[in-house]
Amino acid sequence: MPERDIRLWGDPVLRSKADPITVFDDSVAALAADLVDSSLPEGRAAVAAPQIGVGLRAFGYDLDGRTGYVINPEIVELGGALRDIDEGCLSVPGLFFLTPRWEFARVRGVDAQNNPIEISGTEVFAQMLQHEVAHLDGQVYIQTLPGERRREAMKAIRSADWFLAS
Repeated sequence: MPERDIRLWGDPVLRSKADPITVFDDSVAALAADLVDSSLPEGRAAVAAPQIGVGLRAFGYDLDGRTGYVINPEIVELGGALRDIDEGCLSVPGLFFLTPRWEFARVRGVDAQNNPIEISGTEVFAQMLQHEVAHLDGQVYIQTLPGERRREAMKAIRSADWFLAS
C-alpha cells in the first residue's frame, strides 16, 4: 500500500471527531495498511486516519521497534506523572512544543477483523498513543497546550511557509 499525503493544520478533517468503523471489510484492511505504510518513513512515529483525509477511528504506528495499527481505539488507562514532553506533529510540520502527556498509556481497540487488541507503553510510546487518539477526537496537540505556549504555537503556525501556501 502507498504512503499517503498528510493533511496540514487548517484542514477541517483534522478538527472533526472521527467516526467509528462499524463494517469490517477489505477497505478496513486497506486503510490499516495505508496507515502503517504512512507511518514508516524516517522521522515519523504514527499517522491517524484524519491525517490522510479519512474521518474514521484508526491509526497506524512504527515506533520503538513496534509496528501496527488500532481500529476504534480508546484510551483506557493513563498513569505515571503528567510531564511536559517535546512534541511535534506531521500536520504541523517543523514545529515542536512542550506538551503535557502522561508517562503511561493503554489503548484498547480492534484489528481489521474486529478482534480485540490492546497496546500500552511508556514514555514516547505513551505520548504517541495519547497524540493519535486525540487526533481521532478532532484535536491536534496544539489545542492541548496551556495558555502562552498555545499563543506561541499559533504565532509560529501563522508564519510557517507551509501554512501560508495552503
